[in-house]
Amino acid sequence: MMKIGTDIIEIKRVKKAIARPRFLRKYFTQKEMELIEKKGEKTAAANFAGKEAVAKALGSGFGFIAPKDIEILRDNNGTPVVNLNPRLQVDCNIQISLSHCREYAVAMVLIEDENLGGAAPKPPQGASPLTP
Repeated sequence: MMKIGTDIIEIKRVKKAIARPRFLRKYFTQKEMELIEKKGEKTAAANFAGKEAVAKALGSGFGFIAPKDIEILRDNNGTPVVNLNPRLQVDCNIQISLSHCREYAVAMVLIEDENLGGAAPKPPQGASPLTP
């Protein structure tokens, strides 16, 4: 089964939000924060859009999946790579494309998984929504 997700966000909204350390800690992993520190608000906006797109493609949105459960980094060539928190127990192939212009960042995600079917990832036993 193949699923898609997409998201677009205004960079100025993310620039304003990342000025607050609490926002950064809530939505980004330590490695992502280090990347954002090096690359700036356009990378933060693209990663945020990417997280939204992944959550949409998984079929759950940010319900039992917390934003930090989705980590978006770059490989040695600068290609975005998605890492999911192992607690989600989702084994799938995730392809992501991120882009931005002066005002907007956009993300497109394609997830391939024969086991994913139409169901969203199951929350771990005892988990509540947005539990990191």
